[in-house]
Amino acid sequence: MLNMTRIIFLLLLTTTVFVNAQTRSQPLPTKAQLAWHEMEFYLFCHFGPNTFTDKEWGEGTEPEDIFNPAHLDCRQWCRIAKAAGATGIIITAKHHDGFCLWPSKYSAHTVRESKYLPGRLSRAGKNGKGDVLKELSQACKEYGLKFGVYISPWDRNHPRYGTPEYNDVFVNMMKEIFTNYGPIWELWWDGANGEGPNGKKQVYDWDRFKKTVNTISPHTVIFSDVGPHIRWVGNEKGIAGETNWNLLDTTGFTPGEGAPPVDTLNRGNVNGKNWIPAECDVSIRPGWFYHKEEDDKVKTPEQLFQLWLKSVGRGANLLLNVPPDRRGLINEKDSAALVGFEKLRDENFHTNLVSSYRIENMKSLSKPKLFTEQSNIQLNDFRTQKIHVALKKESVMNCIVLRERLEKGQSIMKFTITIYNDDLEIRTIEGATIGRKRILTFPAESSTRLVIRVTAAKHRPAITNVEAYLIDENLIEK
Repeated sequence: MLNMTRIIFLLLLTTTVFVNAQTRSQPLPTKAQLAWHEMEFYLFCHFGPNTFTDKEWGEGTEPEDIFNPAHLDCRQWCRIAKAAGATGIIITAKHHDGFCLWPSKYSAHTVRESKYLPGRLSRAGKNGKGDVLKELSQACKEYGLKFGVYISPWDRNHPRYGTPEYNDVFVNMMKEIFTNYGPIWELWWDGANGEGPNGKKQVYDWDRFKKTVNTISPHTVIFSDVGPHIRWVGNEKGIAGETNWNLLDTTGFTPGEGAPPVDTLNRGNVNGKNWIPAECDVSIRPGWFYHKEEDDKVKTPEQLFQLWLKSVGRGANLLLNVPPDRRGLINEKDSAALVGFEKLRDENFHTNLVSSYRIENMKSLSKPKLFTEQSNIQLNDFRTQKIHVALKKESVMNCIVLRERLEKGQSIMKFTITIYNDDLEIRTIEGATIGRKRILTFPAESSTRLVIRVTAAKHRPAITNVEAYLIDENLIEK
């Protein structure tokens, strides 16, 4: 007969094996995705004929000569991006109108056919035809920014659109971009699928598109409604769900009209089979392309800070559109807002009030269960973690920042933070997912310590960082 010590040992061993097996079965991020998570915030630049026509969606019939940014300076874009604390720039190399910002061999509707001649005020070669992708890719390298490309498969100009041959055209365009302007860190696919000049819609060969990119640039992360690497957050307001899983089920779904419901994209799937985190795209202006009449409608630094809290602060990345104007420059109004936004982040997240923290041993049940969004989560359902946080001294604070280690997957489903002043309990805050980063704000409290409890997790939880701040009360939504 086994003694009690032996029985306990076997039970613990069984639980450990189960937990390790479950952890290994969790979807995990690739190295490229982990690097993407660390990017946090970068710029989107919508630029093309629409900049000069005041349209948002061009019709593909605009004359090429209309594109003529006489003062184009991509180095200016990069200087402003760096000043704003952005980590990269994604440009609309080809929007729905089909106009290519590079001289593609596979289109007659490109910057090559326009009047734009760099050399006078830009850094491209003298008397050469324009190549915006070349100028921006070079400027990004000079300023240490990642370079990304948006390319819409919809093409309202190309005569082959709506035929099987157009998939060849699109693949060849992507090959041109990767060959001539790489490395490309993120490729952005718009799922729009309207009619072309012949009145037909295209059947996109998404599998071939993905295989092409994976072959020629395996470290590039691809964005679309359903990834394969990064997903749309389900809105163009720049707001991620308060519950935000980096996981998504994609079987049966496609980009565009075939995408999952927007609330699913916003929250992800708790038991999703693929690691496809959310990216929050939003424009600094009401529109996506530059329009002069919107110069007084640029989001304020305070509004951008709120978007930061609701995107990066909920475990997503923030892709902020800042459209160059007709000169080919980031407008002064946008630049001022971006610099003010960076100043707010720097000032408010400058002084971390946390002195140290101690993690208690975790506790597990012998029979873990599969969770759903509707689960009645109870304390100790599977894995718990308790963290005692000491502040440097008694301090007034109103913001706590948490990070979860993602290398082993996303685990934490529910947590609480209890704020104490010595032994007096001041406030308890409840939260759901953490992911890459979770920023929580609340009315200011004087405190000496915190206790963080992970009350439900899918597998072994791992909070890797705890910070506390006093930020400007005016930046906290009441």
